Amino acid sequence: MTTIRVRLTLIYSGLFLLTSVVLLVTVNLLLRQALKTRVARLPGGAVAPQQQMPRLPDLVNGVIGYQWEMTTFTVGILTLVSLAVGWLVTGRILRPVHRITATAQRLSLSTLHERIALVGPKDELKELADTFDAMLDRLERSVEGQRRFIANASHELRTPLAVQRAAIEIGLPEDVGEIRGTLLRHNRRAENLIDALLVLAQAEHGLDNRSPVAVDQVVRRVLAERDADGVSVRGRAEPFVVDGDPVLLNRLVTNLLDNAVRYNHPGGTVEVTLSRGALTVCNTGPHVPQERFGDLFKPFRRLDTTPGQGAGLGLSIVAAIAKAHGADVRANPNPGGGLELVVLFAGSEDASPAGGTAE
Repeated sequence: MTTIRVRLTLIYSGLFLLTSVVLLVTVNLLLRQALKTRVARLPGGAVAPQQQMPRLPDLVNGVIGYQWEMTTFTVGILTLVSLAVGWLVTGRILRPVHRITATAQRLSLSTLHERIALVGPKDELKELADTFDAMLDRLERSVEGQRRFIANASHELRTPLAVQRAAIEIGLPEDVGEIRGTLLRHNRRAENLIDALLVLAQAEHGLDNRSPVAVDQVVRRVLAERDADGVSVRGRAEPFVVDGDPVLLNRLVTNLLDNAVRYNHPGGTVEVTLSRGALTVCNTGPHVPQERFGDLFKPFRRLDTTPGQGAGLGLSIVAAIAKAHGADVRANPNPGGGLELVVLFAGSEDASPAGGTAE
């Protein structure tokens, strides 16, 4: 791909070369005509001896030939000089554009406070940089407003549900039949849904603070705390550290394991592997059609392979947390049913993790 700096350099050099050639050719032609005219007007030129007449045209042709040689050499040298000067000049002109591009590539929701702050004359590039900074101001205010809304919503939505749960547990005796259990189950489901939505919103807004997190310790802790629910769970984790949020990474591993256990066969298996920066969760379970893979990581999308389970937010939260940590999530079908979900963290080897005997 040809960069704009190369194109501008070629344009400048091409225009310079064109004007130089036109100028020098014109000067040479005019000089030749002037020499011929002056030679013809020399005193005694018409009555010169016959053997001396060819010398003057030869002299004119020699001068013109030398002039053309020097013109060609000069044009060649000036072309090289124009290429070098054009490259330096266009680089200096485009330097603010590179600064704007670097800032735009570096920005994320956690670094919206940064600005280009371009100094210099009030030209088109300064106007572009100022417009970009103004857009960042508006975007930062919008993100801050959304964060405040999430914090307020977290309190306003959880408090009534906690009051409802207390009222159900205290106000309804256990001998009222299934009503008490049904109300508590729906109350818990609403709390889980609100928690999931808040985590999803937090992950999609990026990370404010990062710290070294031992992902292998997170995996071991989640495996130790998770109830297998009749499914055989095996895990193997090699030491691996990333800069991120420990709470969100714990939620990522928990959601992957919960999804693998929930959407599984009775007596099925789940294998969790962390190797070379790739976290792989592989389970047995129902077959997932290839055309439905695009819905796995979308909010509120359920594949209906196990009716009545989940709200369809588990893997969308995984995808949002992975993106916030600069990781990539992939899904592959397992032969005979089930899924292989792979989270590739930054610095991992981009290869299909090989399965093996889990410890």
